Amino acid sequence: MERAQQRGWNTSKLTCRRAARPLGQRADWRRRIVIFFFVTISAACPVKNAAAQKIYSVASLNTADQFNTAFEGFRARMEELGYREQHKIRYQYYNAKGNFNLLDTLAEKLVHDKVDLIVTSSTSATVAAAKATAQSRIPVLFLSAGNPGKLVKSYSGSGNNLAGISSASLELVEKRFGLLKELMPTAKRVVVPHYPQGINFKSNISETRAAAGRLGLELVEIEFTSVEDVAKGMARVNRSMGDAIFAPPDSLVTEAIDVLVNQAINGKMPLITSLLVNVQRGCLATYAADYLALGKQGAALADKILKGVNPGALPIEMPDKVNLVINLKTAKAIDLKISREMLLRADQIFE
Repeated sequence: MERAQQRGWNTSKLTCRRAARPLGQRADWRRRIVIFFFVTISAACPVKNAAAQKIYSVASLNTADQFNTAFEGFRARMEELGYREQHKIRYQYYNAKGNFNLLDTLAEKLVHDKVDLIVTSSTSATVAAAKATAQSRIPVLFLSAGNPGKLVKSYSGSGNNLAGISSASLELVEKRFGLLKELMPTAKRVVVPHYPQGINFKSNISETRAAAGRLGLELVEIEFTSVEDVAKGMARVNRSMGDAIFAPPDSLVTEAIDVLVNQAINGKMPLITSLLVNVQRGCLATYAADYLALGKQGAALADKILKGVNPGALPIEMPDKVNLVINLKTAKAIDLKISREMLLRADQIFE
């Protein structure tokens, strides 16, 4: 104070300023500054914080075990895109295994659960999901659909809550019959099991008949009404009925593929399938898209949808690649010799 007086300062004013801010008030002032700082920072990025905490609920709706590979590819690619399971995304798995009444029930359950995205792996599952989500508009992503024309308004965009990839099954029917003719030039009659109530039955049977006719093949059509019925009906299929078997892209037939494989091998009959994974399970051969690759391809679409892109505005995609696949073990089991040239052309061989 003496030094202040020596320098000519007004000590009465200096004393008043100190008296105006006692210790308690100064602490309260600092506390308000800290609170204001944190409130300001939080208010500046509420959307970012909310997005970081969002865990997406994604459900797999399936109709047969053979389609599982597609979702495995989807999940693997989603992980690569940053969707860590249990941290940014949670999965539910449902498989109707050829029971179409159950399929509709499962689709309705997913709508009730209010999942963020339904991922399907067949036309049948996609139709069930589309019907169940008509009001809720939950996005539906199909990793493979043999006949997307039943689902969307245009390949340039569905115009609804669906998006996805065509498995090109209808487009490949004639190519598969051509493959049969290469493998067995003497083939004339082909046994075709089918399910008349199937979603794609009319499209499948129409294209199958037309393709067979163009290649001079006669079809022996057998109708089934259930997976159990397939086992009974296929028991009478042998070389006296036909030279080969063709499995169309139908969910019920796909669910019963092991029955067809056993009968084909026992009867020494080539079995041409529509799914690559079925060749691994014992069918002789096919031209088909790799479902693991389709799943990875679909993950890129899911990423866009979860980030807010309207699924109806996304173009329907085609498979990046179609593979020639042969089961050499099955060929040997039915005493069928496959040329070296065809083996060299094959993208994948199971032995």
